[in-house]
Amino acid sequence: MVQRLSTLFVRTLRDNPADAEVPSHRLLVRAGYIRRAAPGGYTWLPLGYRVFQNVARVIREEMDAIGAQEVNFPAMLPKEPYEVTGRWTDYGDNLFRLQDRRKVDFLLGPTHEEMFTLLVKDLYSSYKDLPVWLYQIQNKFRDEARPRGGLLRGREFSMKDSYSFDLDQVGLQRSYDAHREAYVRIFERLGLPFAIVSAMSGAMGGSASEEFLFPCDIGEDTFVQCTACNYSANTEAVRVGIADAIDASSVAVAKVVDTPDTPTIQTLVDLFNAREDLQLRGRQWTAADTLKNVVVNLRHPDGRLEALAIGVPGDREVDLKRLEAQVSPAEVEAFDETHFAANTALVKGYIGPGVLGTNNASGIRYMLDPRVALGSAWITGADSRGKHVMNLVSGRDFTADGTLDVAEIRDDDTCPSCRS
Repeated sequence: MVQRLSTLFVRTLRDNPADAEVPSHRLLVRAGYIRRAAPGGYTWLPLGYRVFQNVARVIREEMDAIGAQEVNFPAMLPKEPYEVTGRWTDYGDNLFRLQDRRKVDFLLGPTHEEMFTLLVKDLYSSYKDLPVWLYQIQNKFRDEARPRGGLLRGREFSMKDSYSFDLDQVGLQRSYDAHREAYVRIFERLGLPFAIVSAMSGAMGGSASEEFLFPCDIGEDTFVQCTACNYSANTEAVRVGIADAIDASSVAVAKVVDTPDTPTIQTLVDLFNAREDLQLRGRQWTAADTLKNVVVNLRHPDGRLEALAIGVPGDREVDLKRLEAQVSPAEVEAFDETHFAANTALVKGYIGPGVLGTNNASGIRYMLDPRVALGSAWITGADSRGKHVMNLVSGRDFTADGTLDVAEIRDDDTCPSCRS
């Protein structure tokens, strides 16, 4: 070992690299495991590559144990299969596109569902050939706008992807369960803590999806767990049930109220609580009594820009990660002053449901949080500067184009599974 160390190709660093934002990135570079080759691309040095190979070995052993067979596709792939599935455009700017000298389009594969499917279609022609499980460990590519976190969020990264081809739903479930058990064994053999949570299925869709998450302080995802049952889910995948309808027969007619100098929901609530003619019996007004209407832009893969309005209870914020997951492959962009100027029906700070919706003055698609029950009454913008409206009842005084579950998830929210 002394001889090996004397010739080992390694150089450690005393100081943290300037571009390293997270501890794992700093330590891998300083200890001589990896070296940056380009933004989002890293060279594996001998020490690091030995670790990489050991991790890959564990994965291969567990995949082989369930009967999966390893293949290896090229990283440069033809455009046509991805056009058929729509992902040539759906991936937007995240896809690395290139042309050969004859101007034929190719891409650097972000994932290989299309290619695996075509391979099996090419080689197998009978249901008697099924099931078959194939996997690969290969480099993938995505054009990250801001590569960060070292190996965690790079433009080139290694991924094990596995695909099962089954005859029926029973076979699919058997394949799913076998892979799930293999992944549990992989994490246990590597000594990594993990949580299995419900997740979004992503661009390819699917009837069910779970993620194996490694809990840490620097992760980009957040998941929730119920303290009363075994429910756990990525917050992107949490679905709040539509609230039961409320009898609004006793709610007074909607009334416009002068609300000068109320730039925030808290100042609006304070004004309502301060005015004797607006006070409630038995309790005070809170932010949960207000309806906040948030407008964003959606940039679709074809370049089209669509405005979208979301109504949420005023004590909650729109969770941009949950929104991005729901509207993917479109990307969320800010609705700024130029967009307000172009749509004069919208009064910034006083937007109400009256002008929202595809059939109303703004023409903007309007979606409501599922907590906004039919028959519920709200304080919200009156579409006029310095004015709000109270007793505005959902279903009686306004309607939306649908529901969109993108409000933030909080501690002590009702569990979607056991309702505790």
